[in-house]
Amino acid sequence: MNKNVTNAIALTLLWVSAITTVAVLGTVILYVVYNGIGELSPAFIFTWPEGVAAEGGIWPTIVSTMYVTALAMVIVTPIAILAAVYLAEYAVQGRLVGTIRFAADSLASVPSIVMGLFGLALFVEAAGIGFSMLSAALALSFLMLPIVMRTTEEAIRAVPKYIRWGSYGLGATKWQTVSRIVLPAAMPRIITGIILATGRAVGETAVVIYTMGQAINLPVTPLDSGRPMTVHLYLLAMEGINLPAAYGTALLLMILILAFNLGARYFLRRNRKV
Repeated sequence: MNKNVTNAIALTLLWVSAITTVAVLGTVILYVVYNGIGELSPAFIFTWPEGVAAEGGIWPTIVSTMYVTALAMVIVTPIAILAAVYLAEYAVQGRLVGTIRFAADSLASVPSIVMGLFGLALFVEAAGIGFSMLSAALALSFLMLPIVMRTTEEAIRAVPKYIRWGSYGLGATKWQTVSRIVLPAAMPRIITGIILATGRAVGETAVVIYTMGQAINLPVTPLDSGRPMTVHLYLLAMEGINLPAAYGTALLLMILILAFNLGARYFLRRNRKV
């Protein structure tokens, strides 16, 4: 076959794939916006659900979502960064390190419902924590860990070696070089990974429905239960309680996830410019 014909066919397939992807995404977004835009208002955001039909607002679910996501981020960030520093700077490259990386990649591919059942068995029942913010945050941290760890490791490896050599030449120790030179230089990409992992945690349903519970209340301590936006949306839609409120919740949730993704892109572009 002629090279020009092959190139034209390949280019056409790429364009069709790209247009199809954008069209599907645009259709979903427009559908949710069309059905949910009428529900968005200050009253919908800052008031509580009322009655059997869950009329009113979704404020407790927003607080629960932000609470559990922030708690999971606090748990996973130091562990993931320290693990990445060890793999990138201290570990002797070999089978053990390769096994650790493979385990992290495998953990990232575990279905969220499996992680939810694992969190139910380990944190809710075996550890006796019960349905709470802490149980849900611990379960979510397993989903966030491989994303933050692998992103941090790649960010550390992307720091030029001559920066390390200059630090060593000035008499700095290994830890001083890593903590004061390498990590600050890699911080924009690390923050990007944290934001992406947080965005995934915000949109999870299966993990939190098995570990947090469904109580509509404002959580105060990590041992309090709650109902995140994803679970509230699931219950409203599946039980047909209040479909307009379900679409409004979906639209607000989509806006939150979009904000996290745009934040990640901002930090990534900022890092490239630097």
